[in-house]
Order: sequence, then C-alpha cells, then structure tokens
Amino acid sequence: MNEPLGLYVMAVMYCIAGIMHFIKPKAYMRIMPNYLPKHKTLVYLSGLAEILLAIGLCLPTLKTISIYGIIAMLAVFLLVHFYMLSSKKASAGFPKWLLLFRLPLQFVLMYWAWTYIN
Repeated sequence: MNEPLGLYVMAVMYCIAGIMHFIKPKAYMRIMPNYLPKHKTLVYLSGLAEILLAIGLCLPTLKTISIYGIIAMLAVFLLVHFYMLSSKKASAGFPKWLLLFRLPLQFVLMYWAWTYIN
C-alpha cells in the first residue's frame, strides 16, 4: 500500500457508484438522454466500468490506464449532466443549482484523477 490514501478513497468512491448502478438501475435510467439506445444496458455497462476502473486504481500495473479510463468516463458522463439541465423532466427532480454544480465538479474529479498519474 504505497499509494496515497486519496487514490484508495477514489477507488472506493467509484466502486460504490458502480455498485449503485446495479442496486438502483431505474434511478440511472431516468437520467439517460433519450437519444441514447438501450438505457438499461448502458446503465449496467457504465456501472461495471466504474467498478473495474476502481479496482484498476488499486493495481499498480493498471493504475495509469484506469486513471485515463476514469477521465474519459467522466467526460462522457458530461452528456448526462447537460441532458439533465435540458428540461424539468430530465432533471429528475434535482434543483437547478445542484445540476449546475455538477458540471464543474466533473472537471474537479478529472483533475483529481490526473494528479495520480506518475
């Protein structure tokens, strides 16, 4: 365990987020943009990706590729965040200020991941 604690915190965070895709898939399907096909499949795939990338953060040989994967995943998730701002129905009941806050938060999370690249 030579890695910084923050890397393991990140791994736990993404692992829990990924697991939630399987526990509460309907919550994630509600916020999927209409133009994307097969919402349930995409929810499960994104959850699986989060779990695998989280595990990869803890394995020295996979850490760097997992960090790049997390950054790419967060960039793709921006589509969902912008979609949620598009209408009251798409917002899933979240207040507009929270939806707006999530946009720069994605970039903070990307930067956080980037800081662990050696």
